[in-house]
Amino acid sequence: MKTNYTLLLLFTLAIGPALIAQDQPTTQPAETADTVENTQAAQDTAADFNQATANISDQLEAATRELAELRELISAEIIPLTRKLGDMEDELRAVRSEAATGERAVASRQLQITNLNKLIADREKEAGYLSGLLGEYIRKYEPLIHIAELQRYDDQLAVAKNAAENPNLTQKEKFTLQIGTIQQSIDRIDEALGGTTFTGEAVQTGGEETTGTFVLVGPTAVFRSDDGAVIGTAEQELGLVPTIRPFLSEEDTATASTLIANGSGSFPFDPTMGSAHQLAAVEDTFLEHVQKGGPVMYPIFIMAGAALLVALYKWLALTFIKNPSKNLITKLCHAVSLRDKDAAMGVARKIGGPSGDMLQAGVEHIEEPRELIEEIMFEKMLNTRLRVNSMLPFISICAAAAPLMGLLGTVTGIINTFKMITLYGTGDAESLSGGISEALITTKFGLIVAIPSLLIYAFLSRKAKAVIDNMEKSGIAFINQVGKTPFKEPEPREPEPTEPDPTDDEQDDKKELNEAA
Repeated sequence: MKTNYTLLLLFTLAIGPALIAQDQPTTQPAETADTVENTQAAQDTAADFNQATANISDQLEAATRELAELRELISAEIIPLTRKLGDMEDELRAVRSEAATGERAVASRQLQITNLNKLIADREKEAGYLSGLLGEYIRKYEPLIHIAELQRYDDQLAVAKNAAENPNLTQKEKFTLQIGTIQQSIDRIDEALGGTTFTGEAVQTGGEETTGTFVLVGPTAVFRSDDGAVIGTAEQELGLVPTIRPFLSEEDTATASTLIANGSGSFPFDPTMGSAHQLAAVEDTFLEHVQKGGPVMYPIFIMAGAALLVALYKWLALTFIKNPSKNLITKLCHAVSLRDKDAAMGVARKIGGPSGDMLQAGVEHIEEPRELIEEIMFEKMLNTRLRVNSMLPFISICAAAAPLMGLLGTVTGIINTFKMITLYGTGDAESLSGGISEALITTKFGLIVAIPSLLIYAFLSRKAKAVIDNMEKSGIAFINQVGKTPFKEPEPREPEPTEPDPTDDEQDDKKELNEAA
């Protein structure tokens, strides 16, 4: 269709000028020759155009036939191609569906793998936690085993403890070894409840090793050597071999021997679990205990003895001091009110003690002024106060000095301990025990001396103060009665001459100067 339009356009352009030339009128004769030539040229052009048109028409027909044939070919091939395209689209959709299914499967598998990895990590953590618990159980289980049983379970415990750090074992093998130890501990409990017998080695008290039979019941084990010469309880002292402590009574020895030989019988049980033997071994006498304190113990005991003697003396002295009775004080005041000096002196002698001495001095000077009587009685009270408080400060000094002496012993003991550490190191505990004992024992006895001394000082001071308080009470009652009924009326006093005041002279001088002015 596009080709036909193109040919028609070319034809129009070719014949257009000729048609215009035919329509124009011939107005001038001079142009006739040119017109004829132009007409001839136009005719030639038209002939050429016709021929071109014919060629073009032939070409157009050929192109049209070719187009029709091409359309028929296309029409013949488009249906199979359409069907093939549909099949390929179906195949594409199937492939896409399969690809989507595969992607979903891959995503699901990845999710499963992630979950499995997480589950594996959790299981590994749980396995590590369980392995740690089992290892902790084995570490705590080993010290609980009796020293006599350690020979039976030593190898298995060593393998189980080292299993967690053994790279050649799988996790299953490690768990098997550790769980085997747990099962062994459970079986051991069953055996210990009913009692079990096994052979092993032990060390005698003298240090000789011997072989024999152990009987374990609960936490207690007894041993009998093969020859029957060594029988006693198995305890741990030094090393990994049990030490045999002989029984203190022959009856317990015979009972244990019969039990081990026959496999049944009475069991000699030690309720202290071997602590009685250990306490008896380390128990010291009082003299040995004091000697461990070192040379500082001597001044501590000297102060303790001196403070005790002084306290006993002062207690006896203060106890036998006679205190004034209220009845006698009342009689004394009544005699003073009657101005009967002899009767008042007799009552004062009956009162006795430091209070009686003070009142006797007051009655002797009862005719003197009241101020003088007070001074005389106060002098007596001061003398008594000095006498009853004498030697009490010595007890207080002992109470304060004894802890300081204990502290001195502590310092010297620590110094000796550091000397031993310098010489022997920290591994020898026996060499360090002397300095530590000196450091602690001196402080202990220093406090033992100081605390009772302080209490005794407070008690005796209170007792001495009670004596002085009774003297003050009786003296005040006597002075008050003397003030109410004096034996002698006070004489009137003449007024004393007053000295001139220097300020008055200055005022007189100023007055004279003013008058002169």
